[in-house]
Parts: sequence; structure tokens; C-alpha cells
Amino acid sequence: MFYIKLFYLRSKIIKTLVTHEKSLEQYHEQLEYVLSNYQSHGLKQGDFKNIVIGGLGGSGIGAKLAQNWFYRLSEIPINVVNDYHLPNFVNENTLVILQSYSGNTEETLNLFSEAKEKGARIIVLASGGKLEDLAKKENYTFYSLVKGFQPRQTIGYGLSFLTLILGELIGIDYSDEIQKIAEEIKTNQDRRIDSAKTIFNFFKSSIQQKFVILCDRAMEPVAIRFAQQINENSKLEAFVQTIPEHNHNVLESYTDKLASNFIFIYTSENERVASRFEFLQGHLELDNNSVLPLYIPEYSLMTIYDMIYRTDWVSVFFANELDAALMEVPMISQLKEYLANLND
Repeated sequence: MFYIKLFYLRSKIIKTLVTHEKSLEQYHEQLEYVLSNYQSHGLKQGDFKNIVIGGLGGSGIGAKLAQNWFYRLSEIPINVVNDYHLPNFVNENTLVILQSYSGNTEETLNLFSEAKEKGARIIVLASGGKLEDLAKKENYTFYSLVKGFQPRQTIGYGLSFLTLILGELIGIDYSDEIQKIAEEIKTNQDRRIDSAKTIFNFFKSSIQQKFVILCDRAMEPVAIRFAQQINENSKLEAFVQTIPEHNHNVLESYTDKLASNFIFIYTSENERVASRFEFLQGHLELDNNSVLPLYIPEYSLMTIYDMIYRTDWVSVFFANELDAALMEVPMISQLKEYLANLND
């Protein structure tokens, strides 16, 4: 009875949220909102010894994307936490950035408590909930996210805010670049949707097989985002492996035709790594495995936003083909309800 009631409540809530198709059609508006609502935090990289960004799910993937972009730009370590607890090294010399779209994610709320206890400097991103109340009560820097979305639909908000926050820390203003990205995606939306349909059609006949997404370091967070969207939107299995590490272990399991769809997402950042993808494609296709290489000649903010946009559409097409409930995440909802009941 409990689960039936839960599903019923979810179905009523879903009707009030923006659909995935609509959120993608308005994707550029998320970037424009951030540009219009960003306020300087006034902090500098030299004020800190390290940075920790905390968040889960749709709120956590933006942290991984930002961390990866600033991999070669930041002079201090940037760590991402998708858990209940902060690293032991966090102290008054740490900047902790926390994002929870709902503002009620229990793991992120615990991170907030620990960050406050350790005396860290805190920045918060949320659309409401307990996290917003706590941030405002303590007068911490707070960036408000627009309500009415599923958390996984809000990557444009989270990634853009984090890019501006971290950019300001190291003295780079990304406002013009994000504006150009918003304009480009808005202007050429149909071309990107057609590209997503091409990817969908490539795997349409084998859509029920698990998806293995192979990537390089530069595209690892994009690949993770794609896998998460396939999981949540399409209700399909999807896994990520990163090259070159993959070549030192997983490669040995590629000995025959496998019940997997292979997608390569990689850049020209490292020629040796790119050569590994060429070898893998030939090896897998020799056994008639389905392989779709998505090669990105230039690693840039534009290509990061672009690949997220295209692959989000792919997950929507997968979901619609399978008649999956795009807006619903019943297992996640059941888990949250179960955990809530443990506290009663």
C-alpha cells in the first residue's frame, strides 16, 4: 500500500514540473539566468589552500564538470564530494561550495554542518529548502536556482554558476564565453537535435543492451553525465570507463561479441590516448560489436555544454522509444522515503 500511495503522489507532483523536452528547448535560458543573477563573491584563490565542492546526483555532476575544467587552471586542489562527510583536511583555509537543487538532500545538509563546524568558508547553491534557510541564517554567499525542475534538468544552472564562481577565484571572467554558448545553442538547436537523433538511430535496434561509454580524462564528467541520464531518464544500464586506465584491466574482457553498446567520447587533448581509441574501435568491430565514436577535436567550454546538450536529448529519445517514465524516478523516491522512515 505504501508504494502505491507513493507512486500516486509522485504522479501528481510530476504534472507541476517542466518536462525534459521543454527544459532542453529552454536550455539556453538557464545560462542567461545565471549571467543575469551572478553576484561577485569577492574571494581570491590565494585566500585558500583547497576547495571542496559537494553535491549528489543532478546537483553533483556539475561539480565534477567544473572540477575537470579547472584541472589545469587552478593552483590549489579542487575536490568533489558525493557523500555524507568532508575530507579530514577541511578547515578554515578551505572553500566549501555546496549545491542541492531541492535544498533538502540529506548528504549535502550533513556536509554543510561539517563545513560550518570546521570553520570553512561556505558558498551555497539551492532553489530553496533547509540549505537555503541555513545559508541565509548564517549570512553565507548564496546563489538561488529557479524552481520547477527535476534536479537532473538543471545542469545549465549549476555548471554555469560554478564556472563563474571558480573563474572569479582565479581571475578569469567567463561571462562572455557563457553568453556565446547560450546564443550558439539557441541558434543551432535543431542541428543538435538532429545529431542526437542520429546517435539514437544508431542504437535503436540494440537499445535494450547495456551502454558502455569509454572516454578520456577531458570528457569523463560528460560521459558520467550521459550515463546518469540514460539511467534516470531511460531506465537503462550505462557504465563509464576512462582511458588509459581502462586499457590496463578492462580491455582483457573484450574477447568476443558482447551484449553491450559502445560509445566513445574523446578529444585531441592527448594523441597517445586518441590512438588507444582507434585501436579499441578496430578490435571491437572485428567481433561485430556496435561502436559509435564521438570525437571532439577541440576541448573547450563550448564542447562541454554542447555534448551535454546532445547526449541529454539522446537519453530522452531512448526513454520515449521504450515508453519509459521520463519524469519519474520511483526507485529513488522509494529509497528516500525508506530512509526518512528510519528516522521516525
